[in-house]
Amino acid sequence: MTQTQTNQLSMIEKQAPRIKCVVWDLDNTLWDGVLLEDDRISLRPQVVEVIRALDSRGILHSIASKNDHAVAMAVLEKLGLSDYFLYPQINWQAKSDSVKAIARNLNISTDTFAFVDDQPFEREEVAFSLPDVRCFDVTAVESFLNRPEMMPRFITEDGQQRRQMYKSDWMRSQAEKEFDGPNEAFLASLDMAFELSQAQEDDLQRLEELTVRTHQLNTTGYTYSYEELEAFRQSPAHKLLVANLADKYGTYGKIGLALIECQEDTWTIKLLLMSCRVMSRGVGTILMNHIINQAQEAHVRLRAEFLPNGRNRMMLVTYKFGGFQVSAKQGELVILEHNGSIPPAFPEYIKVKLT
Repeated sequence: MTQTQTNQLSMIEKQAPRIKCVVWDLDNTLWDGVLLEDDRISLRPQVVEVIRALDSRGILHSIASKNDHAVAMAVLEKLGLSDYFLYPQINWQAKSDSVKAIARNLNISTDTFAFVDDQPFEREEVAFSLPDVRCFDVTAVESFLNRPEMMPRFITEDGQQRRQMYKSDWMRSQAEKEFDGPNEAFLASLDMAFELSQAQEDDLQRLEELTVRTHQLNTTGYTYSYEELEAFRQSPAHKLLVANLADKYGTYGKIGLALIECQEDTWTIKLLLMSCRVMSRGVGTILMNHIINQAQEAHVRLRAEFLPNGRNRMMLVTYKFGGFQVSAKQGELVILEHNGSIPPAFPEYIKVKLT
């Protein structure tokens, strides 16, 4: 590991993860007044401005409110705000349970959540049950647009479309629930197209974002800046691959990357990651198997690095099922080597384009 990577990992350990989702209370938070008690409620313009600005940065929003679901959603529809909130939890259960439900539906960790509520009791209840959630009184909202954890370095096209991508995911999920047949037949019905290519300059902002945001399906947790990725892209001793996925419901965007260090007789996968949003789509091994195929065609040994981060054990299992075996350990860093077996063909239900 380079000194730059060591420094980056150290910084990540010291800093809280970037916020991926803000969960809002409604009464006396999103609006002034109590919906079920007051004749009229009035939106707080500054809160709405913050929601819209964070949405444009790729930060998601949801609701945890003790209210009547139908009444509250009707008001949000009338105000033109309902589309901003994913998997809103408007019910009478504990707010911490609502945050957990949102995290499950979005498939992101609660340590990337912020929770906003005007009531100290509700903030304390969430903080007690979910200590990794950052809890704020509504008076703190004016600082949100300047908080480092809510300021991505780049605002990417994928980030700007993130809310719509999650809405498409919801449509896929509903279709899957209603589908009568085996899972592979459902996946085939999606008409998925997986494109794998050498990274181009206009991919790099999103690729930097992926290294920062992706923790579960990530083999090392190494983060790379735009400048470092550009150096790798230009380097004859490296391959930088990017994966895109789309289906009949729309694009998933750039959902994966691989960085391979290429020596004369050995290639080493320095980083392999996939967005958690595609975990159930059967595409997780396509990128790895493509690299195995390329290494075998080049007649080189193929190694891979794995560094546990507390969440990514699934990637070690993926490597092992893919024919990799542990060959060495350097502290926590695990070095694996492929056994030379031929990987399975790409799934028939996915159109794979290699460019």
